[in-house]
Amino acid sequence: MGKDTHYGPLKREFSAGGVVFKRSKGKILFLITKSSPSERIPEAVWRLPKGWIDNKGEELPGEVASGQRRGSEEEIQKAALREVEEEGGVRAKILEKLGTVKLFFSLKGEKILKFVTFYLMGWLEDLPQGPGKETELTKWLRFEEAYKKLKYGSEKEVLSKASKTLERGIQENLV
Repeated sequence: MGKDTHYGPLKREFSAGGVVFKRSKGKILFLITKSSPSERIPEAVWRLPKGWIDNKGEELPGEVASGQRRGSEEEIQKAALREVEEEGGVRAKILEKLGTVKLFFSLKGEKILKFVTFYLMGWLEDLPQGPGKETELTKWLRFEEAYKKLKYGSEKEVLSKASKTLERGIQENLV
């Protein structure tokens, strides 16, 4: 028989993030970030900027992030913009909601079902301080390169949706 693994109850988490793009020399580039290794997640991975809708000192999810209270659209959007600033080191504006993905994973013996709402965002400016401590590196890449680098399949799907939305054309006055 295999190893006996006992998990506690399923924990829910709610996060928000962004697929940020900018145009450079006629090409569309997407922002991806490489996480800094941490105690919670020791492996550095390429990802889209995202994080808990609210938190208690970065270490614990707040009442919305933990599912104790449903977040308003405004709270979710503010969190997505904040996380893009913190993890991506850029200021951006929300152009369109891309949707919510569900992730199921185990972390230190806990089963977690995470819901992440992503928005398509247009880059406005780089922040002088750059990204925060949760990010080791940021890159602006064309779709194909960004897609290959991203670790998580659900984020690759969100990136694909963002790229298709841009190809289809969003209102020019928003860009």
